Amino acid sequence: MAITFENETKTFHIQSDHTSYILQVYNGYLAHLYWGKRVNSYNHGTALRFKDRSFSPNPDKNEPFFSLDTMPQEYPAFGNTDFHVPAYQMQLDNGTTVTNFKYESHEMMKGKKPLDGLPATYVECDEEAETLEITLIDEITNVRVILSYSVYLKYDVITRSAVFINDGTKEIKLLKVGSANVDFRESEFELITLPGAWSRERYMERQKLRSGIQMVESRRGASSHQFNPFIALVRPDTTETAGEVYGFSLVYSGNFQASVEVDQFYYSRVTIGINPFDFTWLLKENEQFQTPEVVMVYSDQGLGGMSHTFHKLYRERLCRGTYRDRERPILINNWEATYFQFNENKIVDIAKNGKELGMELFVLDDGWFGKRNSDNGSLGDWFVDREKLPNGIESLAEEIVSNDMQFGLWFEPEMISVNSDLYREHPDWCIHVPDRGRSEGRNQLILDCSRKEVRDEIVKRLSDVLKSANISYVKWDMNRHMTEVGSTKLPAERQRETAHRYILGVYDVMERITTAFPDILFESCSGGGGRFDPGILYYMPQTWTSDNTDAISRLKIQYGTSLVYPISSIGAHVSDVPNHQVNRITSLDIRGHVAMSGNFGYELDVTKLSELERAQVTKQIKWYKQVRPIIQFGDFYRLKNPFIQPHASWMFVSENRTKAVVAYFSTLAEANAPFEKVKLRGLDPDIQYHIKELDQVYLGQELMYAGINIPELHGDFRSVMWTLEATDE
Repeated sequence: MAITFENETKTFHIQSDHTSYILQVYNGYLAHLYWGKRVNSYNHGTALRFKDRSFSPNPDKNEPFFSLDTMPQEYPAFGNTDFHVPAYQMQLDNGTTVTNFKYESHEMMKGKKPLDGLPATYVECDEEAETLEITLIDEITNVRVILSYSVYLKYDVITRSAVFINDGTKEIKLLKVGSANVDFRESEFELITLPGAWSRERYMERQKLRSGIQMVESRRGASSHQFNPFIALVRPDTTETAGEVYGFSLVYSGNFQASVEVDQFYYSRVTIGINPFDFTWLLKENEQFQTPEVVMVYSDQGLGGMSHTFHKLYRERLCRGTYRDRERPILINNWEATYFQFNENKIVDIAKNGKELGMELFVLDDGWFGKRNSDNGSLGDWFVDREKLPNGIESLAEEIVSNDMQFGLWFEPEMISVNSDLYREHPDWCIHVPDRGRSEGRNQLILDCSRKEVRDEIVKRLSDVLKSANISYVKWDMNRHMTEVGSTKLPAERQRETAHRYILGVYDVMERITTAFPDILFESCSGGGGRFDPGILYYMPQTWTSDNTDAISRLKIQYGTSLVYPISSIGAHVSDVPNHQVNRITSLDIRGHVAMSGNFGYELDVTKLSELERAQVTKQIKWYKQVRPIIQFGDFYRLKNPFIQPHASWMFVSENRTKAVVAYFSTLAEANAPFEKVKLRGLDPDIQYHIKELDQVYLGQELMYAGINIPELHGDFRSVMWTLEATDE
């Protein structure tokens, strides 16, 4: 059994191959005892200890030293002797917020249940995981909360979530509903987060914990470019390859909050879940509320060990569908080639040229519908623009597919333009507040996906297009965040539910569309990486990583993204120079090497390439097709960190360790620079590897322990990419 319960001490021990998580029922409350490297048995060597602490009241007169203010807890509340940030907060019908949830019962079972209306990791058979459900009850209100702990045996992961159930006779309001809380009895950690901005997503930051609260959050209605729903605590000496890491990743796409509080005794509390800012949820009699799932990963093998666990789990037990395990096609997207200004002949010309170069999928981006000649109208009017495409989408797709190329299409289903027929028909269908202005972003508003009739119309319009032609790929975009948050269909007491109901509605639309069209590869996008989160990966196995296609910017963006997300989820394209986002000029070589470090594609006008460029692109595509399985589905290793040095390096290794791909990137040249070498990882130390590009053979242990020289790279923005294959030589 992976989960055991010791009745005498009322202690639960959750075990995977390399991890233990231990909690205890103490005085009726759930106490946290340990999370870390696996221990085969636990004899309470770190048992809870109490003493009289000034200004820490006790709830039980029979135990004068006991206080929730000093006990590490699993799911704490505020106001009942605990002064820390609570995991949840509930308002009663009399307006008070004091609750007292205590242990009622527990159940252990094989497998893992799906979450109602929410994305979550899953199992393909019950033997893959075990689940512990602990029921707590507040006896005054008769409200219960069920804490769910699932442990993946193969993936070495623990997931957590909570369900609130109102079994009482009076309404309550949930003010905060954290998905998980972990109290550490220490604070010698550093905090890693992934902040950013549009075109600068998931930059990696690391800072020492300090007294008080450190927090990342989104109040934008989406997980956002600004912060990713992920944090990690690491030891000060933790590196890429060694040291302890505690990673928390929230499977949710809306407003979130992840905080770490260091208290007066240098304990640290991690709480993560839906952002309580501007949130309440009315829970009537017999109703329940499900929180999103948190995926928790412990590693004593450094950041790389944590990433390997997240990558494998998310690739195999979060992503779903036909393309989960299928190699992704090399695409050509017309956006930066034409923007809105194109016609059918131009599109066909780009597709034909792409095919000649070896590309496999053409994607028609924004501008094919309504009267969409700029970003100031037509969102919601998903009907083909016959002036641009007089023969329609079906004919265009047929022509491209007949040339042995797949056809893909861009949508922005959640949005509506004020200048659109849909808005003129249904001006109340957008997120808005009566009698207030409707501020626009990119000249658009957000459709109120909390409303069933809106969701139904989105599904109908998209389905009509997707059924009309041979479409094998959809880019699903979302280009603004929420303002004036309200829904005309919700009563006053439920208005602060709008943002969460919107996300639940988006999930419903995505579930219906992706289920109806299982053979379409869906790629999510939100101004690039503004909604690159585990919740969306459940519906769409890859994400457009950033609107910034500059190769040098992408080194940091893709490096930071790889901390949590598998390479098979990272969309990366070669674009034109000077780059349209940063105006930088880089070689086609380095642009190709960076883009080939993910799901590879091009986003430029291939009809304007020189003969030399065409030859280079053809060579890149041919090379990538040979190594595609290793890059998209191999183990990923970060070798040099671009956030702390003017270089970046990473590699991909096949599961059987017989093949590998190594990439090295130099940004700015330095006068009289030292020689560079790189130590490889993930190889079999006893296997000989032939490096094709160098025509040299090395033992795996030499490549990993001694390293290999990087050739002198003259000038700015240079790179090399090598393929390794096991050999008997």
